[in-house]
Amino acid sequence: MTMNIVADENIPGLDTWFADLGNITRVPGRTMTRAQLAAADILLVRSVTQVDKELLEGTPVRFVGSCTIGTDHLDTLWLEQQGISWSAAPGCNANSVVEYVFCVLAALNVDWRNRSFGIVGCGNVGGSLQRKLRALGIPCKVYDPWLPDNPDAADLSTLLQQDVICLHAPLVKGGEHPSHHMIDGKALSAIKPGAVLISAGRGAVVDSAALLSLLQQSAPFTCVLDVWENEPDIGLDLLEKADLGSPHIAGYSHDGKLAGTRLVREALNRALSLPPVEIDGESTGEWQSVTTKEKGFAAIRDLLLQMYDPRADDQRLRAAAQQARAGAQSMAIAFDQLRKQYPRRLEFSHFRLEAPQLDAETRKQLEILGLK
Repeated sequence: MTMNIVADENIPGLDTWFADLGNITRVPGRTMTRAQLAAADILLVRSVTQVDKELLEGTPVRFVGSCTIGTDHLDTLWLEQQGISWSAAPGCNANSVVEYVFCVLAALNVDWRNRSFGIVGCGNVGGSLQRKLRALGIPCKVYDPWLPDNPDAADLSTLLQQDVICLHAPLVKGGEHPSHHMIDGKALSAIKPGAVLISAGRGAVVDSAALLSLLQQSAPFTCVLDVWENEPDIGLDLLEKADLGSPHIAGYSHDGKLAGTRLVREALNRALSLPPVEIDGESTGEWQSVTTKEKGFAAIRDLLLQMYDPRADDQRLRAAAQQARAGAQSMAIAFDQLRKQYPRRLEFSHFRLEAPQLDAETRKQLEILGLK
């Protein structure tokens, strides 16, 4: 049976993983409409598409796959009530986000080996970061009310006193532990001077108005924002005050994107009782060498920024904001274009280290980070 598949045009690997099932129609995820799904059996999205009754009612869609982590854009209760199978891709880009965190600190010239970390939200991303930090011997605290037995569990006030605070919580607006505006004015004021705040989960976990007000008064801590409230129409004043900004691309490694597509195909096979497919859809078959003449943290910093330098993302976002302020383009459109045209970014595992002068401890740290 030939199936009709409608997919976000920004999902990579569609032909590799789904072409055997039928026809693929690619559309912009942000502006997807019900009319475009009039003949669709399968819907494939990313986090920018709100999938609910308004989008799907009356369509023949019987499976929804989100090729990203997180499900706050899916009305899963309504989908289940309608008998529509669904899946996300938990953990697909966790390693990409962890690498983003270390590269951000390298770009800021923060020697993370001498810092304590606080992780808000310890799911796939936060948990992956925690494991990496423990392997490196770096102290960390974790705030996640769903994981009270975590060995590094701490209350939020304790966590906010760490040197580097990483926000990776999903967006939850109700229930026992809501995360919407969890980092409010009071929490922001509790962050100690000189700390680094990295928000790379969901934008609305932070009260943007409170953050902007604080940063306009002073700059008590370094602020790094990859996610924003009201994406894609982000606040230009807040971007101006942030030390580093990017258009929600922390998890945008090529490896992570392909993994998300694969995980959704595997979920589709289970949901529709399809036979498994044996496709090497993730291997890029490539590697690059990196080298440095530096030693210690200077060497680590040099190597990380050769593999991925988040300052380039910051520059592109600020250039788009400048155009938006001048009235040359919509910030919302520019934000999505930056995501759509994002440069191909390989994870650390594709890089081989050639620096024989490095001491054993530094080499071990780089190996833990993922270099070969």
